[in-house]
Amino acid sequence: MLASTLLSPSFVPFYTAIAKPHDLLLVSLSGSRRRRRPPPRRMSVFVSSCAPRWAMETAAAAATTASSPAGRHGDTRKHHQLTVIFLIPTLLLMCKITRAVAALTRVLYLAAVAAPVGSLLGVARVAFSLVNAASLQYMNRAARGRRSYTGAFCGDLLLGAMAHSWRLLVQGLTSLMFLCVHADEYVRRPPSPMVLVAHDKPASHPQQVHISTVGANSMRISWVTDDRGAPSVVEYGTSPGKYTASETGDHTTYRYFFYKSGAIHHVTIGPLEPSTTYYYRCGKAGDEFTLRTPPATLPIEFVVIGDLGQTGWTASTLQHIAGDDYDMLLLPGDLSYADTQQPLWDSFGRLVQPLASARPWMVTEGNHEIETLPVVEFAPFAAYNARWRMPHEESGSASNLYYSFDAAGGAAHVVMLGSYAGFDEGSEQHRWLEADLARVDRRRTPWLLVLLHAPWYNTNGAHQGEGERMRRAMERLLYEARVDVVFAGHVHAYERFTRIYDNEADSRGPMYITIGDGGNREGLALKFIKDHKSAHLSVFREASFGHGRLRIINETSAVWTWHRNDDELATVRDEVWLESLAAAKPALATTSGRHTDEL
Repeated sequence: MLASTLLSPSFVPFYTAIAKPHDLLLVSLSGSRRRRRPPPRRMSVFVSSCAPRWAMETAAAAATTASSPAGRHGDTRKHHQLTVIFLIPTLLLMCKITRAVAALTRVLYLAAVAAPVGSLLGVARVAFSLVNAASLQYMNRAARGRRSYTGAFCGDLLLGAMAHSWRLLVQGLTSLMFLCVHADEYVRRPPSPMVLVAHDKPASHPQQVHISTVGANSMRISWVTDDRGAPSVVEYGTSPGKYTASETGDHTTYRYFFYKSGAIHHVTIGPLEPSTTYYYRCGKAGDEFTLRTPPATLPIEFVVIGDLGQTGWTASTLQHIAGDDYDMLLLPGDLSYADTQQPLWDSFGRLVQPLASARPWMVTEGNHEIETLPVVEFAPFAAYNARWRMPHEESGSASNLYYSFDAAGGAAHVVMLGSYAGFDEGSEQHRWLEADLARVDRRRTPWLLVLLHAPWYNTNGAHQGEGERMRRAMERLLYEARVDVVFAGHVHAYERFTRIYDNEADSRGPMYITIGDGGNREGLALKFIKDHKSAHLSVFREASFGHGRLRIINETSAVWTWHRNDDELATVRDEVWLESLAAAKPALATTSGRHTDEL
């Protein structure tokens, strides 16, 4: 018998009504068989009293029929009658349940289809914001050195685990958005621990101090204060503690979900003397800082690092950079790897402050500065543009994502391009680049350098082809302007190419260098493609963390060295001498010993 029939309310009184004192009749679909069992007397009385009238009458009739001689000879007919009586209520009940489920399904379907897309996105945005806000608040307090968030050890432990799990999830999803190659195309080393630098000073004291060049003889000082009412003032002079000048600037803030930044101050000081040490104080509070202005003539030395991050590898790279002097640092994108976790921008600023407050840091954006997510929309580059203001207006650029500047009194012109701004022919950046290169007089400016994030030439398995559209749109402009070197990041390894134009070796084209090995949290891109179409153009490549140095000695000669920091000291693994394309036709020569070229 069906279980639904045995459990139906209509069957229970009928079942009990036909029970006899010493005999209980069980009816099965396979036939009629009598079995002896003790009758459930109390249940029979109780259920019978509660049974509907029609069921009692039906049961009585069936019992009378069964006790008669004719009934005993009509078991088959009785069996079919009882089966019909049992099945009808069950079928009715099943129909009601089916109709109810169908109605509920229809309601849910109509609700899902009819619900406005904007409302669904709004719900998702609110849910994401609530979870993200709690994680951000916890990490912000942790980065500032505050030990307890909930007041209880177990509560802090649980919240910390949730916050860091959420951070890893968001960072992983963000990285997947920008990853355009299969995960099995290259293997990374295990990630290095994050290096979070706390701020334990008063709210009015400056933190995250960094400087950048503005024009021929000025410097922009940028810093952050937790006190949003702190003054945007810089006092400076050439002697410690004796400030003979001061300048006033402005400050800004930005929001990202429930995170609100501190006051981000920008003050331009000058005119300044070249190759001079200045002492300065920000906001009339806190520590005194020291900077040295770049030289007005050659020689000049640039440090070049990409994809920096804030890991143990990053700390090693910065330590190696600080071990030797330089004049200016160039960074072709991917700074903090905050990836929407805004307190990591604060920690990154504190990590690089010892170097970035002493020498100009000139940067351009990478994919990890975009910080937009599906469903939850924010203006891209919000944190980057607010925190790292570059001299784009002075170079005629309408965007902080691409600009140019002169160094060494105009002997070198550096162009910082935006791989994630419009670059096709007819775009604003393309028009700006064409005009900017046209203004360069190679008789006065023998050295022309370009930095961008996604490399145009790359034999590594990571990020294959991501710079190809930009190459097709802009390579001709760089070739006709006789650009000397193009630096890129994005790929977490080091690779140097010969001089190239349009996928062919060309002594009049730029030398291409990928240096995305500053210390990012994602690890190294270890796999190079041996049979890549550009493999014959690749002169040197290695998957190690490190940094590079370009020392321009005079109007015709410069030397590039790549320093690997896998060793205790910053070992020079690659070295090449360059001759300016504004000078005589370059020649190629190779010397014995350490890998050394001349281009």
